[in-house]
Amino acid sequence: MSTHLYWRSLVALMLGLCLTVVAAVATAATPGRIVIDGGWTFRLMPGNAQLAAHPEALPWHAAKVPGTVHTDLLANKLIPDPYVGAPEAGLQWIGLADWEYRTRFDAPRRAKRSDLVFEGLDTFAEVWLNGENLFEADNAFRTWRIPVQDKLRAKGNELRIVLRSPISRLLPAVRAMPRKLAGNYPSPYGDEPADAMTANFARKPGYHYGWDWGPRYVSAGIWKPVVLESWDAVRIDNLHLRQDRVGQARADIAAVVLAEAVRDGAFDLRLWQVAPDGKRSLAALRRVELRAGDNRIELPVRIDRPQRWFPNGYGAQPLYRFELEIGDGKAVAARARARTGLRSVALRREADDKGRSFYFEVNGVPVFAKGANSIPFDMFQPRVGKAQLRRVLQSARDANMNFLRSWGGGYYESDDFFDLADELGLLVWQDFMFGGGMQPAYDDAFRANVIAEARDNVRRLRNHPSLVLWCGNNEEEIAWKYWGPGKAMMEADAEFAGKVWNGYVQLFGTDLRKVVAEEGGGISYWASSPSDDLAEVANTPASGDMHYWEVWGNPAYPPSKYLEITPRFMSEYGLQAWPVQRTIDAFASRGEQGIATPLIEAHQKFMAGKGNERLMKYVNFEFGDPKDFSSFVYLSQVAQAEGIELAALHHRASRPYTMGSLYWQLNDVWPGASWSSVDWFGRWKALHFHARRFYAPVAVAALREAGARTSVTLLNDRTHQVRGELRLRLMTLDGKLLRDERKPVELAPLSASQLVNYSDAELLGNADPASTVAVFDLQSEGEPASRRVVYFKAARDMRWPDPGLRTELRRDGSGARLELRATKFARAVWIDFGDTDARIADNAMTLLPGEAVDLHIASSAGLATLRTALRLRSLADELHVY
Repeated sequence: MSTHLYWRSLVALMLGLCLTVVAAVATAATPGRIVIDGGWTFRLMPGNAQLAAHPEALPWHAAKVPGTVHTDLLANKLIPDPYVGAPEAGLQWIGLADWEYRTRFDAPRRAKRSDLVFEGLDTFAEVWLNGENLFEADNAFRTWRIPVQDKLRAKGNELRIVLRSPISRLLPAVRAMPRKLAGNYPSPYGDEPADAMTANFARKPGYHYGWDWGPRYVSAGIWKPVVLESWDAVRIDNLHLRQDRVGQARADIAAVVLAEAVRDGAFDLRLWQVAPDGKRSLAALRRVELRAGDNRIELPVRIDRPQRWFPNGYGAQPLYRFELEIGDGKAVAARARARTGLRSVALRREADDKGRSFYFEVNGVPVFAKGANSIPFDMFQPRVGKAQLRRVLQSARDANMNFLRSWGGGYYESDDFFDLADELGLLVWQDFMFGGGMQPAYDDAFRANVIAEARDNVRRLRNHPSLVLWCGNNEEEIAWKYWGPGKAMMEADAEFAGKVWNGYVQLFGTDLRKVVAEEGGGISYWASSPSDDLAEVANTPASGDMHYWEVWGNPAYPPSKYLEITPRFMSEYGLQAWPVQRTIDAFASRGEQGIATPLIEAHQKFMAGKGNERLMKYVNFEFGDPKDFSSFVYLSQVAQAEGIELAALHHRASRPYTMGSLYWQLNDVWPGASWSSVDWFGRWKALHFHARRFYAPVAVAALREAGARTSVTLLNDRTHQVRGELRLRLMTLDGKLLRDERKPVELAPLSASQLVNYSDAELLGNADPASTVAVFDLQSEGEPASRRVVYFKAARDMRWPDPGLRTELRRDGSGARLELRATKFARAVWIDFGDTDARIADNAMTLLPGEAVDLHIASSAGLATLRTALRLRSLADELHVY
């Protein structure tokens, strides 16, 4: 920027904002930043008990930082792929071993201050610089900043990090406890005893110790960047864009600057604003006196007629960028950038005659939360790239989702994750990292460690407009109150039980709430999920959020039970399914596949590998016995998709009493059976195609309830009225039309309006329930068509005809078009191209007799290859009816 342009900006700012005039600041070098990511090597520490069995790990091998021990061992061909086959039991030694990493780096610039910054060390780490012990880390979720200006050499600094086994480190103390705290999933491999689990005591990702959707790989590593930061005058620690008031006419924000100065002195602060359209302007200017050490400065910013940020389906996602410069009168001494979207957000808890509401209001609009729970995207987080995140989060948006709950048994999600959520309009509920069991929160040092962790992550994420809630933990409150651990502890040792619970209340009721209040910029805090924010009763339909697992879990009711539970906000519910065949083939050969084969059970983590028994129960509820493993995989997806659709539509039809439906789960941590709708490779299961329909902004919910009645509700999440037509057809499976009625309808904004409630007699008449269906179609202006089919018998009891599916493939630009036609009723049609890369515009659909669809196929394969690879299946093929 020239001096002339600078002074023009300054004069304009003086006239518009009446701020203090300061001298021009020329562009110059800002604090130095060296990422130490090269030349790393690692080895198994000498003296480890595992050395005798694994001598190949003792020599130094090349390592990748950021990374993990498991991925470094894999890259050096010292272990098999942890995801292929069933190597899990043979890799547990890694979590019992100590590991050593080292590298060398130069620091040619002599600065008044230099810090080594460790953004993530997993977990018990001893850090050495040039032979001197710098510090010891004990929390994978914290950032560690250590001054080293007096310890650096210009050339050849040696950085050495020893990573201690969290199990070996913690087990002696846990074993010595007179009363043990309840953990989550005991190891089946003997690496730690079931009655002395260590995960609760380690501040590291809980899912590393195994979960009911992923393997047990207790990894270690330098999982985030290591950076050398050097400066002579001032360093910007954090730039917070606090949104004090955001309305349609005006937004008042405060740029809150946390800066560390080397010396006392006067500095010039300039804040640049870049609007969503790219227009750059000077937003604030001030001369300040900084003291040596930490400083906090607020710069008020007013934006007239702001472009407000909305969640997906409610408006656009414009983003503002800000750049802060701190000058010392001669040069720019420090610079920081931040991005945000301008919106107001509130968690509404309003009392009524049944309890209290639970919903999120964005820019004054009550939002029905439609979405899913996200879990870690890989067992080894440093492998997760932005492209993988984009693929899954774009899939969420494409399925009309507007809300994700980032679950507390993994890690605080990355900046890339939240950047994408900001861009895609996905609201995020972020748990603190407590996934289950009970923590030693009665220990002051443990709580202090967690508070520091929380402060680091709340500060890191608070500028993201997508972030709308911080939640203390996942399921710890209901586990203590209702699942037995609390009662058992009270009976065994009431004094210690009281100490444990009081520590819990202190950490989750007070400490974390205070951190969010101080650092979160107005975002709400919630003590646990599910809960009523530490009210006496938790997990109740009357108030707060709910997890509902009596379908799938215990007592394993059929999916129709979902219709009997009407919550305020359903934050967890789910049904399992296997991924598509191509994903299964990636870890198991066809000869190794079978409903109860050892390798398949190794990738089925529910009930210690016996989850297929539970999954078979849900297939049998509706479809009967599958004929083979391939049929089992297909039917598991149909059962999952139809069951979750039933629940989600019931939740939406219960608006405004119910204001959220988040199924478990969106994504996978590895390839295997799980509750996900998008598998580890990013491939959609049938559920995700269904979700795009049942989460559509305008939809019809026709739900056949207990007592043989069908309620028909029209759903409109738009902020404006929608006009359309509802059509009811009663038809036989071979295409005979028994009834055809059309009715014009008007859907009020932000509403669920029950239109009619039929008895079976009123809807079905004298027609045969085993060969007749009721089809409800909603056509509305500017919206995709919505359909709901009502069946009067379980699928296994219906007389399915051969659907007579016919296809035609033709070239369409860089891809192809597939025309699919059904002669008779075709339920749950699945289109597959095997190992050929082909992305289908729609799938897992139901076609009426005589109906055709025309689908785009994104594929580089030729028509001949696609025709050879194409496979179709429908429910009639599996049930052997025709």
